[in-house]
Amino acid sequence: MKKYLFFLMFTVLFGAKVNAQKKFSVYGVGFYNQENLFDYTHDEGKNDMAFTPNGSYKWNKMKYESKLRNMSKVLAEMGTDVLPNVGCAFIGLSEVENAHVLDDLTAQPALAARGYKYVHIEGPDRRGIDCALIYNPKFFTVRDTKLVPYVYERAEDAKRATRGFLTVSGTMADEHVTVVVCHWPSRGAGSYYRELAGKQVKVLKDSLLQDDPNVKVLVMGDMNDDPTNKSMYECLSAKANIEEVGAGDMYNPWYNVLAKENIGTLQYQGKWNLFDQIVMTPNFLNKNNQKDFSSLKYWKHQVFRRDYLFQETGKYKGNTKRTTAGGVWLDGYSDHLPVVVYLMKEQK
Repeated sequence: MKKYLFFLMFTVLFGAKVNAQKKFSVYGVGFYNQENLFDYTHDEGKNDMAFTPNGSYKWNKMKYESKLRNMSKVLAEMGTDVLPNVGCAFIGLSEVENAHVLDDLTAQPALAARGYKYVHIEGPDRRGIDCALIYNPKFFTVRDTKLVPYVYERAEDAKRATRGFLTVSGTMADEHVTVVVCHWPSRGAGSYYRELAGKQVKVLKDSLLQDDPNVKVLVMGDMNDDPTNKSMYECLSAKANIEEVGAGDMYNPWYNVLAKENIGTLQYQGKWNLFDQIVMTPNFLNKNNQKDFSSLKYWKHQVFRRDYLFQETGKYKGNTKRTTAGGVWLDGYSDHLPVVVYLMKEQK
């Protein structure tokens, strides 16, 4: 496996000592909301008729294939600012319809060239949209997968169904890493339902650590809430600063990106939100300004931006370039921008 690892050379200063050169492996992990990655045929039992040739989106083979090309272009470029020609070890996805679209997506030349595979478990969402994980087996080996259901608690919600939490356990950098891919209930559903999601994912994360105290857990997804909202900051206990992260908390590097830099991943009425987040357990962190990368640790993060992901002209100039807007097919990408976290480990 090591023969595949991509090495970066860094110069590290040790106080007054001379510069010492060390080798590190860097891994990109990302998340990207695919915004309605549907094929153009009806799936029995799903409310997907809008994405058929006679549906409201007039969805057809040409539009579908263009969507696949567009999304694969972005996915292949994620992480390449740091890892040219390598990209991300794995990327969580939301709003994918089924295994068929993932077969077609990973067959796109830009992704097939790197050998991307996928994990997907069909969920109960009425529209048919699920979460998935694409991964490069050169850098991430899948051990186990499960879809943990989102459980409604109110009696009036007994007949409702929504997306669960796709949990993928694997090995990266010779360490046990588990990623939980989420797409929490929409803003229209009310904050209670996202707060419930935050509580349930915290229980899930805690159970993973109980099973293996050394596992490193990443929770990623479209949370439909900002890092500053109760669902993230209190219910999931995803904190804004490394030094305030306790044993039962997680670290949310996106909190200050939104709160202090006013940078987000999607816009609503001209205002940026940052619903797309990747948060991590404390064992990914260097505290007290340490630079110990003897095990896999968090290094840095970015909202992935390219000019082509934005409207360049017209009324919505500067907005994300969607596939369709106002009933007009734009041949765009998504209403969300991707996010990437970089992890690093010193080579022995």
